[in-house]
Amino acid sequence: MDKVKPISPKLSIVFLNYNRLKETRYTIAQISRLIEHRNDVEVIAVDNGSIDGTGEFLQNAANWVRVVSLPTNIGIAGYNEGFKQAKGDYLLVLDDDSHPVDNITLDRIIQCLDTRPDIGVVACRIESMSGKPVFSWHLPKNDAPGSSMAFVGCGFAIRRSLFEKIGWYPAEFFLYQNEIEVAIQVMRQQYKIYYDPSCRVIHRQAVAGRTKWRRVYYPTRNTIWVIRRYFPFPMAAYLIGSRLCFGLIRALQSLEFGWYYRAVLDALKTPIAPDVLPPILRQQLTTFWHQNSIWHQLIGRL
Repeated sequence: MDKVKPISPKLSIVFLNYNRLKETRYTIAQISRLIEHRNDVEVIAVDNGSIDGTGEFLQNAANWVRVVSLPTNIGIAGYNEGFKQAKGDYLLVLDDDSHPVDNITLDRIIQCLDTRPDIGVVACRIESMSGKPVFSWHLPKNDAPGSSMAFVGCGFAIRRSLFEKIGWYPAEFFLYQNEIEVAIQVMRQQYKIYYDPSCRVIHRQAVAGRTKWRRVYYPTRNTIWVIRRYFPFPMAAYLIGSRLCFGLIRALQSLEFGWYYRAVLDALKTPIAPDVLPPILRQQLTTFWHQNSIWHQLIGRL
């Protein structure tokens, strides 16, 4: 596609790529189709040190995609390098295996953030390829527009100035739970997270790169980091105990005991500066509490 990059875009689409060339091709094709006749959207693709030809493919689209090439995989910190390059007032954040459904989504994101100064983040409806909603505890269960505790990282929009102020994604997380950390910081800046089901993003949920050890190590370590930082004793002790149980269950399922042990050590030994949230903000994290409470999880399954 022969395109000219917009000089002053309103919306910057930023997505991170790592060794999933097939998915990157599909995402690029879908985005290209959507913005073909728009001059208010720019696209930034970050390659996280891929070795499967993804970087070379992206360079072929460099006439309309701003490509940020990184020498190695630095996890979610790779997104930050793309965010820093963005010129739009708002950022639409995707994965290499997700894409917006239509231009209604892009228009609605811009309209919502233009007209609602109290909203800092628009959480998109995440769908399968068949159009069915993909359940996530991060989003309202009733699928109705309104306030949300958090968002899903493969499809959300955020004010660029707000994201920059809170320091982008926490690079030390590398993977998983970075959305919760950002959601907490957005709340602390007194902005709302708004779920809009008319903003639709398809997540193709590619299996490549979703290794079992990562799903044991990073959720265990990073969730405990969040709990240690923001929750007071004895709440923190209870949640950490619950999280250790959940991590152990996942380790048993995947036979990744070594990575579970390492996660526990790193979660508890890493220095974390306490920054306990006031009760009014902790109340907004009720869903996070339920998700990481062994009692609530047991009750929910009875």
